[in-house]
Amino acid sequence: MVFKPQRFFGGKPEVEVEFSDHEPVETAVARLLAVSEGVDASDISVTAAGSTIFLSGGVTWPEEIDRAVEIALSVPGVEKVNIDLATEYARKPDDA
Repeated sequence: MVFKPQRFFGGKPEVEVEFSDHEPVETAVARLLAVSEGVDASDISVTAAGSTIFLSGGVTWPEEIDRAVEIALSVPGVEKVNIDLATEYARKPDDA
């Protein structure tokens, strides 16, 4: 098999848009959610776009949403958290 050098119509390819790597922030938030008390992160997906974290999925109790946001905002580089988390149970007024 013969490998030829790549040619891009005679010139080098130009990068028009460069995307920064969001994986470290996503991973940091996901790991912190997984090990923190007060939230079951087994059904939470974490995605990053710039300094914004998107949390989607589901939790059991409404209080877990507040805790997940608190945890995500504690990660350096996170400035905003968008939430799309569903709850399985709603807290009754007499449970407070």
